[in-house]
Amino acid sequence: MPKTAKKGSKKQSPDSSNLLELKGFLSFLLLHELKLKPAAGDDLAVRIGKRRGEPLTAGTIYPTLKRLRKLKLIKYKRFGRKKVYELTDTGGKEIESLYGLFGHYFYGLKRVFRSTAVSKKKKAIKKSSKPIGKKSKK
Repeated sequence: MPKTAKKGSKKQSPDSSNLLELKGFLSFLLLHELKLKPAAGDDLAVRIGKRRGEPLTAGTIYPTLKRLRKLKLIKYKRFGRKKVYELTDTGGKEIESLYGLFGHYFYGLKRVFRSTAVSKKKKAIKKSSKPIGKKSKK
């Protein structure tokens, strides 16, 4: 049964859902971001937080980074107090494998995503192209 919003909880944006949670994808997203370029934990929190719509907390991101390090999928180099994480060879192979799995699991959804994006874009263009001063018919 889907979770319902608790009383007094944050208002849900129209582009979000209670049925799709980020935490199940956090390891994947961290590996993906590190494949793009090495980064410190706080930078990763911001980059992934942009996808989510709010920044990730240290209590969310650092335990996952630690787990990925124990699995030898990532490593870090120290620059003063800052740790910059990067993929290991094993981590690179793992993310490539995950890309394949995602492609297999979500095969065919790319068309759905594109058509939804095109539909939203058309609606936005239609709204912005209404003549000024004229009321719309109801």
